[in-house]
Amino acid sequence: MGDSKYSRRNGFEWAVKLNRAGLNLLGLWPNPEETSREKIMSNIRVLFTFLVVTILLVPCLHSLIKVHCDIMLTTDNLQFTLPILSNIIKLPIFWWKKKALAPLVKMIVEDWLKTKTTDEKNTMIKWALRARIIITCTYHVIVMGFIMLFGMPIIGKSLTMTPNITDSGKSMVIQTYYIYDVAKSPQYELTIISQFISLSTIAILYIGVDNFFGLCVFHICGQLSIMRNRLKHSHENFRTLLKNNVKYHIRLLKAINTIEDTYSVILLILFVYFGIMFAFCGFLFITLLEVEGNTVSYTRLLFIIVIIISMLVHMGIYCAVGEALISECNGIYYAVYEFKWYYLDPKEVKDLIPFMIKVSEPVYFTAGKVFPVTMAMLCNLMKTSAGYISVLLATTRN
Repeated sequence: MGDSKYSRRNGFEWAVKLNRAGLNLLGLWPNPEETSREKIMSNIRVLFTFLVVTILLVPCLHSLIKVHCDIMLTTDNLQFTLPILSNIIKLPIFWWKKKALAPLVKMIVEDWLKTKTTDEKNTMIKWALRARIIITCTYHVIVMGFIMLFGMPIIGKSLTMTPNITDSGKSMVIQTYYIYDVAKSPQYELTIISQFISLSTIAILYIGVDNFFGLCVFHICGQLSIMRNRLKHSHENFRTLLKNNVKYHIRLLKAINTIEDTYSVILLILFVYFGIMFAFCGFLFITLLEVEGNTVSYTRLLFIIVIIISMLVHMGIYCAVGEALISECNGIYYAVYEFKWYYLDPKEVKDLIPFMIKVSEPVYFTAGKVFPVTMAMLCNLMKTSAGYISVLLATTRN
């Protein structure tokens, strides 16, 4: 494919279309060229999304209140209520920051549309491909989850604990409590349809917001990689090279700060949610094996295992993306450090020192401006959650 403007536009579309499709459907895509009419329509879709998620959250919370005295039923409820609650909190945060994210999308467009060398284009494609692979795999996992979630009740298998005090007499997809009789027809069918619509909306929101983070960070990593190669292989006209790279670096740091400002609270919510869910799901899994023994439902055990693995992979990807940014930023520092400054004029070498000091500063994402988003942080959180599993087990045994 040639490097015409048309092909560069196609490259941008290829890189973002999967993520944009989901966020656009919910009215959350930060379009830098959005008109006033499009903004109004987007806000209407965001409001509709909020209402659809709330329609499912309220019965889940109602059910949680009903079963809060039973730790097993509470744990069973939280494996659905917590993800819904975390997503309904993420929605207004991302919507509020959408205007600040629009320049970031504009930067991505500009980077794809400008003229590049073959190596630079290949670098951008390599990083964009990683984001596409992640979002494609996420879509497949969500589809498999929906098949299990809605398919099991059809064949008489329940993924929630039965019987319990919120049972309506008919198999429901998730543990909920409605103020009307859902056992009657057509209330039952309409309730199942409403749960399907709500869960589909939550899944798109879940995928869209999280993968937008990966899309933006991987793009920045690609630009940092390009910048590193320029520093390594360009030694002519030093002052122009340094000036362009300083401007380029400042531009990327502003983009990183925008992402940090948007996702800091979201990441804190995700880490808290993961810690609670990991502890409760681990407790539920061990308790089912101990209490039910040979009569345990293997379908439910499989579902809990899928939830735990999905959470681990989800948080692992977030931390891996954070680690990728740290690695690429360190790469810039080493590229400046290894620059053949000893061939330069002493005055030019002095100009290089402030740039070296700036690129030596650590750059990373945080959860709530407190914890760095790294694999080490995830491991520490898992160890803490595992400690709470033993506390929950000791509580129930006593």
